[in-house]
Amino acid sequence: MKFNKPIDIEILQEALEYFDSIPEKIQIKFLKSFDKTKDGLRGSWFKNLGNDVWEFRERDHQKFYRLLAFWDKTGNTETLIVTTHGFDKKTNKTPKKQIDKALRIKQDYFKNKGI
Repeated sequence: MKFNKPIDIEILQEALEYFDSIPEKIQIKFLKSFDKTKDGLRGSWFKNLGNDVWEFRERDHQKFYRLLAFWDKTGNTETLIVTTHGFDKKTNKTPKKQIDKALRIKQDYFKNKGI
């Protein structure tokens, strides 16, 4: 599946702080997932959680790592995937409070953008 506009990924400050705190091996996995997504590929590394919240997913032998995100399709030249924040996960289900947090960040993002 290819998109009409190129895709880029914007990492908000809280997501960047999380990204910087995780092991380098996992950072590399996320960067590869970002590249595949920018190329328009879809896979298990990027999952729709509903409510227009998406999750970049990586793991190692100890835990699951997540970066939540949403789409910003308002640009004329590109579509952005905006990562809101990250967290470590111990179970298969994403906690509702993490989804709610992503939705609040998304709302603030578009409000600050004037949309």
